[in-house]
Amino acid sequence: MKKFLILALLPLQLFAQLLTNKDLSKLEKQAQQVEIIRDNWGIAHVYGKTDADAVFGMMYAQCEDDFNRVELNYIEKLGRLAEIDGEKSIYNDLQIKLLIDSSQAISAYKQAQPWLKKLLEAYADGINYFLYKNPKTKPALLTKFQPWYPFLWTDGSIGAISTGNLTIAELKKFYTNDYSPTSALPPVRDQYSGSNGFAFAPQITKNGNAILYINPHTTFYFRPEIQMQSEEGLNAYGAVTWGQFFIYQGFNEFCGWMHTSNNVDIADMYAEKITKTNKGLYYEYDQKKYPVGTKVININYLENGIIKSRKFTTYYTNNGPIMAIRDGKWISLKHKNQNPQSLVQSWVRTKSKSFEDYQKAMDLKANASNNTVYADAKGNIAYWHGNFIPKRNPAYNWSGVVDGSISATAWQGLHPVSESVHLYNPPNGWLQNCNSTPFTVAGNHSPKKADYPLYMAPDGENFRGVAALRLLNQPKKYSLDDVITLGYDTYLPAFEILLPSLFKAYDELPANDALRSTLREPINTLKQWNYYSSENSIAATLAMEWAPRINRDIQNVYIDQGERDQVTKTIEFAKSAKPELLLAPLKTTVDDLKKRFGKWQMPWGEVNRFQRLTGQVNEKYDDMAPSYPVAFGSALWGQLPSFRSNQFDTHKRYGYSGNSFVCVVEFGKRIKAKSVLAGGNSGNPKSKHFNDQAAMYAKGEFKDVLFYKEDVLKNMERKYKPGE
Repeated sequence: MKKFLILALLPLQLFAQLLTNKDLSKLEKQAQQVEIIRDNWGIAHVYGKTDADAVFGMMYAQCEDDFNRVELNYIEKLGRLAEIDGEKSIYNDLQIKLLIDSSQAISAYKQAQPWLKKLLEAYADGINYFLYKNPKTKPALLTKFQPWYPFLWTDGSIGAISTGNLTIAELKKFYTNDYSPTSALPPVRDQYSGSNGFAFAPQITKNGNAILYINPHTTFYFRPEIQMQSEEGLNAYGAVTWGQFFIYQGFNEFCGWMHTSNNVDIADMYAEKITKTNKGLYYEYDQKKYPVGTKVININYLENGIIKSRKFTTYYTNNGPIMAIRDGKWISLKHKNQNPQSLVQSWVRTKSKSFEDYQKAMDLKANASNNTVYADAKGNIAYWHGNFIPKRNPAYNWSGVVDGSISATAWQGLHPVSESVHLYNPPNGWLQNCNSTPFTVAGNHSPKKADYPLYMAPDGENFRGVAALRLLNQPKKYSLDDVITLGYDTYLPAFEILLPSLFKAYDELPANDALRSTLREPINTLKQWNYYSSENSIAATLAMEWAPRINRDIQNVYIDQGERDQVTKTIEFAKSAKPELLLAPLKTTVDDLKKRFGKWQMPWGEVNRFQRLTGQVNEKYDDMAPSYPVAFGSALWGQLPSFRSNQFDTHKRYGYSGNSFVCVVEFGKRIKAKSVLAGGNSGNPKSKHFNDQAAMYAKGEFKDVLFYKEDVLKNMERKYKPGE
């Protein structure tokens, strides 16, 4: 095991940070071609002569707002988290290095088209110029950013790593030589994450213009709001994931795009036939044997102020890296977590000027982690369920492990967009996706499940999908404000199913059962509830603290091929659950509320709070510090506005994930848009833009988006060039 002091790195780091006079002259010249205007919400509007200038200024502005998050995203994608987190992140880093190769990123950069190279160089230059101009900013590890870094992370999704249900726990087990028999260790996927996307055609809007609703559900402060414009046809506004150089979810003058997560099968697990001989390890493929590939990976990690190094000999077959052992067989992963075309697609779609342009971007077939909800100024609306979808033999269940030793299980290229689940301009005039099945995307006008292979869209219905359909199926003409009202509807349809079973269980209790008196008032409170959450609702507090305690299986939103969806499982559970599985969790909830607050009759807004204190990646929460009441709750039970909250060694619950950047845009001769951001655009607690949107966010109130420069200038707070 290698050991070396962190101090030993400092001279190298300082050397790496130095810029030559030639470098500095280049950066200062480019900075003069960029103008940044901060509006009265602290949002950066970046104007450059070229696209590369706009990227340079955008990266500089991102670093001003939250360099720590910019750096952290690339520390992770470089497989270097353990250098700051310690031993606990070793196997996270090993997984990253098995799936994302820095040498491939460098090669992709060298082979990139000239226009893309300019953007990549501007990306690195913008960050490095910020570090040069702001020496008080101390990077945790990355003192000089490289132009190939974006090829480590080629789309803007928060969950961009696909492992085919293989877990880090299994990876650790394999690479610590623990081959003891075990069943699969199921992944714990964040069931609260995801997004809502709605598109409205001109026929159902009040002004006769298409409207797009952009509602990602992510960890708070994961994306800032920004605009970038150039004299080369770029003018995009929306949310950018920290450290990336393109607008991930947003719009331009001509069209808008919203991404929602899915469970489309894009990475597969293969059971390998491995034999050991005196010449080494071999894997079998179509009855022939081939040498198992090996690669030594070193992971550095921090321990007591000292950097140590752990060496791993890793293994590969023609299918991919070995990631686990199940039932005595080595499991490899076929994947495409590193795709240069995805980075190209992520950029070119932001410059689309028509539906045809956007379709050309989709034809790159490189978006591996998202659905797309689309609307444009010509009145088109569209939906694509995934985009990068490998062709496979439909006779296999691709959500499980398949035989890696036969070519019958090999990928057979990619499905063209024409074969994927998609829908253009349905006659009902609306489209929706809430991480749910695409087969309800347009109600009765949706694509038909029988027309597609099961691996293409295993996603089932969830309660947000139920809630969206309930509202959208009502005839209505929409304005921007109407769409916001729809998106912030607080109805919780899961409780329509769950609570009647609870009431039945209570009503059937023996007359002398102690629970009759203990739960009488809470049950009566729930019986009078209308299933809407609000700040003053005691029933909402009871319901949303009770439901997570009753059954974990009904909390599974993302499903694989052959699994029952959340709605079906909830209905079945409600019909068959034993009374004690319903009543005991309610008593626990009542007792817990009494312990925390001295009474169980707690209005939801007093329990459920928004608070932003430090700006740290792992935020701190304090019951004694100021916070805002929030009427919204968990999307898990079907509420469209997602606000995931929890206790953090506190009595109250504090939100940390859900609605983050939310925006509604109406296309027409002139763009009209409104938005709100969790907390504010700056990650600096000393900035007035750290919490200036907090009260609005907690209420679901939106600000006007300043898209046109004349409006930006009227609401200007500061105008400057990078470095000033």
